[in-house]
Amino acid sequence: MIDEALWQELEVPQTNRGRSTRRLFPESGHDIHVGVSHPGRQRMLLVRGGSRAVDRARPLLVDLRETHGLSLSCNSVSNREFELQISLTAGELREVFTPLAEDIARTSKDASSETVLERAVRRFAYWQQLMRSVGSQGLGREARLGLYGELRYLRTHLLAALPTRAAVEAWTGPEGSNQDFQLPSVAIEVKTTAKKNASTVRIANERQLDDRGVGRLVLVHLALDERRGGLGESLNSVVDDIRAAADLASASALFESRLIQSGYLPHQRDLYDEPRYTLRRADLWAVDEGFPRIVETDLPNGVGNCAYDISVIALEKHRTTTEQVTEVIRGTDG
Repeated sequence: MIDEALWQELEVPQTNRGRSTRRLFPESGHDIHVGVSHPGRQRMLLVRGGSRAVDRARPLLVDLRETHGLSLSCNSVSNREFELQISLTAGELREVFTPLAEDIARTSKDASSETVLERAVRRFAYWQQLMRSVGSQGLGREARLGLYGELRYLRTHLLAALPTRAAVEAWTGPEGSNQDFQLPSVAIEVKTTAKKNASTVRIANERQLDDRGVGRLVLVHLALDERRGGLGESLNSVVDDIRAAADLASASALFESRLIQSGYLPHQRDLYDEPRYTLRRADLWAVDEGFPRIVETDLPNGVGNCAYDISVIALEKHRTTTEQVTEVIRGTDG
């Protein structure tokens, strides 16, 4: 695992120019290192591959756009070996670079010898897109509202029912899973709204309420009051609550990584003291037989990314309770 202690160890000044490196995943067949240059102390991730690997990655490198604070280059280190170097070039992104490097390294370590560099470049492009989508103004209104809802549910219900590490691991939405939380016994999708008297629930695509491969599926709808000032809770407040719990249970690095994947970038924290949120109502429904929904198998060939609304009135007979869902989360529902 890459952490600040490792970076600081590598940053110890050296008498000669060059770089200090540490190999990651020595059990992997790939040559993957983190490193720090001297005397500039520039942090970097290094992934090596052969000529076939670079041939597959080269078309992606041509199309790669520049991103503030990060650089990527690929150079030959011998007649048969090439090195992909991903470097941090802006100090304010130091906290982002650690999970980025960890994620790219983990994605690359299980690749074949031909695809190791391609996988690293594709994952780098994913992080570029994430950082561009957030922009200098931080998360947009709907994105921060949705993130607050997920974190509120994580803190209030998952952390109360599970060991901290298991609760944080269950928060899989930032990694692109079909539902926000995935556990062996249940998957949970959280929808959050600040609309007054919301009569519908917006479903983003045909997979969010698809329960294939899932023991049970629960849809949670949080209705919030959103305002600047007042007695409500900010996004930063709920982040801090979970950080305090995660720090004690060595789940901190995982939580920080998933926060960043959600677009909550550490250097933009000052943007999230407002607005403040107060819970007005929480509804929970079991997505079971007869639940009104669209799933992938319903769609004709060529149709996808199907967003739709469900009337809240139509969900009444599927209503469940927090207590019942908590028993399912704990695996004590019998």
